[in-house]
Formats: sequence, C-alpha cells, structure tokens
Amino acid sequence: MVRKIKAKLVLQLRAEGLSGRAIAASQQISRNSVAEVLEAADTAGVRWDDIADRPDAEVYALLFPGRGEHESVFAEPDWPRVHREMARVGVTMKLLHGEYVDQCAQDGSPAMGYDRFCKSYQRHVMVTGLASRIGHKAGQTVEVDWSGPTMQLLDTATGELSRVYLFVGCLPFSRYSFVEPTTDMKQDTWLRAHVAMFEYFGGSVPRIVPDNLKTGVIQHPKEGEIVLNEAYRQMAAHYSAAVLPGRIRAPKDKASVENTVWHVAMRVIADLRNQQFATLAELKVAVTDRVDAYNAEPFQKRAGSRTSVFAAEEKALLRPLPAVSYEISRWVYGRRVGRNGHVAYARNYYSVPYTHVGAKVDLRVTDTMLEVHRGHQRIASHLLVPENVVNEYRTHDTDLPAGPKYRQWDQPRVREWAARVGPSTATVVDRVFESVPVAEQGLNPALAVLRLTRRFSAERVEAACSIALAGPIRSPRYAHLRPILDTGQDRPGALTSSPPGTPPAEESGGYVRGASYYAAGGPR
Repeated sequence: MVRKIKAKLVLQLRAEGLSGRAIAASQQISRNSVAEVLEAADTAGVRWDDIADRPDAEVYALLFPGRGEHESVFAEPDWPRVHREMARVGVTMKLLHGEYVDQCAQDGSPAMGYDRFCKSYQRHVMVTGLASRIGHKAGQTVEVDWSGPTMQLLDTATGELSRVYLFVGCLPFSRYSFVEPTTDMKQDTWLRAHVAMFEYFGGSVPRIVPDNLKTGVIQHPKEGEIVLNEAYRQMAAHYSAAVLPGRIRAPKDKASVENTVWHVAMRVIADLRNQQFATLAELKVAVTDRVDAYNAEPFQKRAGSRTSVFAAEEKALLRPLPAVSYEISRWVYGRRVGRNGHVAYARNYYSVPYTHVGAKVDLRVTDTMLEVHRGHQRIASHLLVPENVVNEYRTHDTDLPAGPKYRQWDQPRVREWAARVGPSTATVVDRVFESVPVAEQGLNPALAVLRLTRRFSAERVEAACSIALAGPIRSPRYAHLRPILDTGQDRPGALTSSPPGTPPAEESGGYVRGASYYAAGGPR
C-alpha cells in the first residue's frame, strides 16, 4: 500500500517548474512516490489549474480513488452498551472483550483483538463526548462537604436569628444528592449527618471523599499516611467504608459535591429565602422537599434525572446498611484507673478489671454507653450515668477479684477481722459498736483500730487492747491504743502501772524525752 503523500503539493511544485528529482529532494519524498503522483495526474488529465482551489484530501481522492478507505472486517461491538457496563462495579475492558469474543464465536463473525477493542472504545468515548462518566463507578463513592452559603432560624420569642449550616452529600455516578441542615459543624453533628445520608440513600458505599476539615482529617501530609479523626474512621468502618479525603486545595477531587453545593445554594437556599422557620424540624422538611425536586429534574446533557439514574442503575449496587445504625461517640484519652478499680468520668465512676489498676485507658462515650479501652482492646462497658447524677459508682462484680478484702465493709466483716487478731481486739471492736447509736457510725473507728496491724504486729495490737481494757476507759479507740504501741508499753517487761494512754517516765525507757532535753541550750 502506497503511503498517503501530499499529492497537491507535488503538482504545485511541478507547475512551478521543478523536476521530479528536485521535488523528491526538497520535500524528502521518495522519487517513486513523486513519479506515481505525476503519472496518476497525467493519466487522469489533471492539471494544477484544475485543483488549485481544492483541499488536499479531495485532490488525493481524485488521483487515487478508493485508496486508504476500507471497512473493518470485524464485528462491531455495541459501544453504548459497553460504555454503560464500564460504569458498573468490577467491570473491566478485559471482561467485556471476553464477552464480545464469545458472542462473535456464537454468531460466526470475526472478532477484533483486545488492543483494537480498547482503542476503538476510546475513540467512541471521545466522539460521543461521554468521557465525563468514565471516572465514576456506580455505588462506589460518595462525596461530602459543608455548604458555604448558610440559612437562618428565627426565634419567635426573642426575634433573634441563628445560623443554620448545610451538610451536602452526592453520589458522583448518578449525581443523586442529599442535604441535611444543622445548627453547628461539630464532630457529633458531622457524624450524625453521615448516618442520615446513608439512611436517605438506603445503603452505603466503599469510599467516602470529604474535604480536609478537622472533624474528618487530622493530618494530610504530602508524603506518608493520612491521619484520620478516630471517631470518623470508626463511623466509616461501621458502614464498611474507607475515608479517602481529596487532596489539599484540589476541589476537582470532589467536583460532584462542589457542583452540588452550588446547585443547593441556587435551588434550596434561594427558593426558601423569603420564608421564615422557627424550628430545625420545619426547615428540614422544606429542605428535603426542595432536594427531592432537584433530584427529579431532567439532566440537560444526559438521559433521565438524578433520581431515575440512581433508582435504575446505582441503588441496587449500594452496600446494605448494618442492622443497627452507628451510634455517635466521643473519645476521652489518657484516664488513669484508680486504686479502687474505677475510672472517673463526668464526676462518676465506672469499674475496670482489677488487672488494669494504675494503667491509662481511653473512654468511648456514646449517648447511652461508656466503654473503656486499653490500646485496641475494649476491657469494660457500662450504662452511662445520667448527666444530673454525680458521685455514682457503676461496678461489675466480675471486675473485682474474689476475696474478703474486696467485700463491702459492714459490722460482721469488721468483727470477723477483729476475731482473727485476738479476743481483746474483738472486745474493743464490740464496745466501739456498742457505743454508737447506728452500727455504720462505728465502722470508721473500728477499722482505725484494726488497721494498726498494718504498722504493728497483730500480737502487739492484741496486747495493747488488753492493756487498754484494763484501764478506766470502757470503749478504747485508736487514740488510746496508738500511744501504748508507740511507747512500747505492750512489750514484755514494760511498766504497766501507769494509766493507759499515759507516756511512761523518761527513765523507764520510753520514746518521749524528758523536760531537761528541751531546756534552753539543749543537752551539753
């Protein structure tokens, strides 16, 4: 096949007096090609004056009719169908080419190769102008953002206006949109808007594309991993989705929602600009009506509307929603577990397994529950104490080890401990309880006596109780027993003639120094 050369230029140069050899040398065309053009012109009787005003392609077709034009011997695929299938999840060119080859084999027609199939599809997309849909798969992505323009609520009692923000979500494939009015842009509000959006769509998608706002993304470096807000990451995981924020200062990464934000400003805010709303619920109803109407409007450059494309091609591809909606939570980090096995939150206390006493834990707090996490492990969960209650203890019996020292202190338990120390100690404790009108009032003084065994031996405490009972005080307490133990009066051979609770003389070997030690000038 002869290469398609510039036949008109060759004839022009010949008319200017150049020879075939000179034309070939000046235009770097082979002499055979130049000779073929000149021969074809002479055979057809074509002169330069006849073709001077004609385009190059027409001159070439006149000299070489039919050359370079051919029809493909391969069966032509249904390109519109191929394009629709490419928008579906998991569909690839390789898969569609395989189906095309199988169909050609059934029809007995020749099939084009994979490379030609891909190039022909690209040409079809460019010619038909449908390239804008190729970047989005149905049911794969949702783009979310806050609308820049805001609305207002009117307090009918005071006449004050409060600002209302609009959360906008959009499915790029169908452009099906969702708008949620809110009174703030805090973390909990951001998450609740996502939950409402997924319920409005009737399903979830694998990818959530937000902006780089702090309620969603903590850090988005040029290199390295993106650091997401933990609550946002958990919400996405609940709906089996991943958060893939757009690049910083790159609005085209979420062009669909950016475009939808502009349409919301025109179709929702502008339409409702002359109406006043006193409650957020009233505003939500009005906004939802406007958004439904916006979704139902026909496309200008595509067949159908946002609602029809979503219902026909995308809704069935959404992931089913979890059985339970995501419960909004907030995190409190670095709380230390107290020695009593409880961690404090909002002036209330929640038990943690005793093996974590002294460790730092993180708290996940929802509207109804409080969970205690250590690292990636949840170690305890409790019903949240109401906000108007303080100093409340929520304790699971399984969080505390078995054993009497972890039982609640009461009169029988105190007497059981006193009996283990000795009979005199048991008598002292019994008389403590007899001296108070209510048994609970005797718990603290009785335990103060028994806790002397932590500093002194049980034998010495028992001996001190015997000495105290021998004195004039019927119900000895800690204040009477501690001096006896400090001065060693309970030891064998110590003087016991002095009244209980009185320090012995200096020469008796007690620990209290005489008056001469503290005289002016001190010891010499």
